[in-house]
Amino acid sequence: MKFTLSWLKDHLETEADVHQIAEAMTMAGLEVEEVLDPAAKLAPFTVAKIVSAERHPNADRLQVCQVETVDGMKEIVCGAPNARAGLTTIYAPIGAYVPGLGVTLVEKPVRGVVSNGMLCSASELELADESDGIQELPPEIPVGTPVAGLFGAEPVIDFEVTPNRPDWLGVAGIARDLAAASVGKLKHFDIAVVRGAFPSPISVRLEAPEMCPVFAGRVIRGVKNGPSPAWLQKRLTAIGLRSINRLVDVTNLIAYDRARPLHVYDLAKLSGTEIVVRGGQASAETGEAEHLIALDGKTYAVSPADCIIADAGGERPIGLGGVMGGESTGCDDDTTDVFLESAWFDPLVIAQTGRALSIHSDAQYRFARGVDPVSVTPGLELATRLILDLCGGEPSDIVFVGEPPANPAPFAFDPAHVKRLTGMDLADDRIGTILGQLGFLVQAAPAGRAEPWVVTPPSWRRDVEGPADLVEEVARIEGFDSLPDVALPPVAVPAGGVLNPRQARVRTARRALASLGYAEAVTWSFTKQSTAVLFGGGDDRLVLENPIAADLDCMRPSALPNLIQAAARNAARGFADAALFEIGPIYLGDGPKDQRTVIAGLVASHAARHWEGAGETPLFALKGDLNAVLEEIGAPVASLQLVQGQNRDWWHPGRSARLQLGPKNVMVEFGELHPRILKALDADGPMLAFEIVLDNVPEPRGKAGKTRGSADLSAFMPLTRDFAFVVEDAKPAGDLVRAASGADKALIADVRVFDVYRGKGVDEGFKSVALEVVLQPRDATLTDAEIEALTAKVVAAVEKQGGRLRA
Repeated sequence: MKFTLSWLKDHLETEADVHQIAEAMTMAGLEVEEVLDPAAKLAPFTVAKIVSAERHPNADRLQVCQVETVDGMKEIVCGAPNARAGLTTIYAPIGAYVPGLGVTLVEKPVRGVVSNGMLCSASELELADESDGIQELPPEIPVGTPVAGLFGAEPVIDFEVTPNRPDWLGVAGIARDLAAASVGKLKHFDIAVVRGAFPSPISVRLEAPEMCPVFAGRVIRGVKNGPSPAWLQKRLTAIGLRSINRLVDVTNLIAYDRARPLHVYDLAKLSGTEIVVRGGQASAETGEAEHLIALDGKTYAVSPADCIIADAGGERPIGLGGVMGGESTGCDDDTTDVFLESAWFDPLVIAQTGRALSIHSDAQYRFARGVDPVSVTPGLELATRLILDLCGGEPSDIVFVGEPPANPAPFAFDPAHVKRLTGMDLADDRIGTILGQLGFLVQAAPAGRAEPWVVTPPSWRRDVEGPADLVEEVARIEGFDSLPDVALPPVAVPAGGVLNPRQARVRTARRALASLGYAEAVTWSFTKQSTAVLFGGGDDRLVLENPIAADLDCMRPSALPNLIQAAARNAARGFADAALFEIGPIYLGDGPKDQRTVIAGLVASHAARHWEGAGETPLFALKGDLNAVLEEIGAPVASLQLVQGQNRDWWHPGRSARLQLGPKNVMVEFGELHPRILKALDADGPMLAFEIVLDNVPEPRGKAGKTRGSADLSAFMPLTRDFAFVVEDAKPAGDLVRAASGADKALIADVRVFDVYRGKGVDEGFKSVALEVVLQPRDATLTDAEIEALTAKVVAAVEKQGGRLRA
């Protein structure tokens, strides 16, 4: 919404300048976007007079002019056909920016002759849409006069209108709020009734009162249309509207001045004597929707949800009610008789029509937000008076059909609410004055009685529904800068930590995975039912009745499908390297006890194509990450059993395993995902993943929150001993590691696998597993005998697991 300061002063007596007005609007809750000052844009341009004009020696269509300017006599090359001696025009000096051309003038030769400036047209200064030559000014204007003053260029305020304030779409509504904010005094104008000289030859029939509850109009005959007077053209062009003709310009003026859209029909182009307001119709023969060629030249197919203005007994559509008129009945310079329309259309209908047909006209913008129903007749009277003043003519009686919607209902209001909700300590008289200036009818209780007020909102404020709305009105008019500064009450520090053990573990796991290079993914807790079936879910009890999307219709039984699809989406966009994790719920049944929290991770990269040739190294790397996370969250890593061959169907056989605390407590599943699963999810493999069931990870023993003690570091150097054990090929190396570690928990600090060998020297079906055992003395350096005794313990412990020391 745009308006000029002079336009505002038609409704508001004020001495404030444009910047003070913008500041007051901001403080009153109107969001000012920009203050446009065309005078600043025109500041370099002044009046000049051409003293002589001679043909350019090197160009037939150019003239070399001697020009009297504010900077003295200048030689300027000009190509305008109307450049001649004695012409008073507009001069732009070197260095000036010409907005219509988008260039800054520099001193340069034009066909060999240096031009010391430029003579400008109105379009080059964006004062007109087009020009035939340089601007011709009255000869009596003195040389050096600023051009900005001649064209009446004045600042324009551009502000954003919130959907709940359609009254701000008229300059009169803005003036009302500014007057209440003490920026000036509101001017009140009585709209005179224009008496009809004859009965209206056009009648109106409402077939769709739910779309258009009330419709008024009148005929004005004998008008003389044509270009609007200068003041009207200037007012419209200043806010970016194109002047069309007097009749159309009057309707545009009232739409912006009073937030009251109108429409005018050429009476000679109407068919019949009745206008019908109805919904859109389909052809009885073909079933096709009827079409309307609108004033913008486009053809629209309308539906029964659109409001149609029709003539010819309701058969021919001539306009989209509240949106745009039809081309067939538009007014032009030959129009002599018109029918002027002023109606009220349901905002929801108009909003839906605008969205469905992608029409965003000024009328649609206003009606969709809610025009004041009481303005139907006053708007018609005001437009009639302007048309008679500008075009002449004779009006008919007003045709008025329908019933406007009821005015807002009154409600009780206690002025003490203002202090209670805002802290502002305002007198009741001040509160009543603000509401009264905004148009609210305030009926206070009789003197000596403590009953609340009864407040009735005005017809243009249907957004006000209760006391809180009135408090907001008082606060914004009094000024939000008047709100008292009050410190928030102190909040007691909780006695304990804010995170429970589960939450603390989740945070620890999140940080651990991030430090390992994994990126966190946040996906839906839903998936497609067919995908859930692939991961052991898809139970009908977990299918959503009202899913947000067709492919998110089932609660997920695992976090892995969402991570697989996230990695696939990244790969499809050129980012195949992915290390993702997610911590969230999975659903195994329809009860709360069947919900689990999991920590899931997935790795996919270009290198994954070569995993098969690289042996088991990537899988061991994944297991290393997994162990690091388990240690961080306090899982009993040393007690976990590694079991192969018992993973579920979505894991690759022979390349996956599980970690468990006995057969009934499976804590982790990890490994390579089955190619069949990846293909079903349109993902390129291979991919490695793990899923930790956080609910199955026992909490560390001891009191929660107990701090870790000081490091117990030995003063003696550690030493290592290497062993190679031959075991069956199916025997997990982890079993050997645990056995060796338990041989002497006091002295053995660590056991690591550093080689696995199959081949010559090792029987078929067996493998050689090489272990490095780290011994850490505590009290004294170990003697050879102690080392030999410890070595024997390690060998004996591994032999119990089926291992045989390799010679």
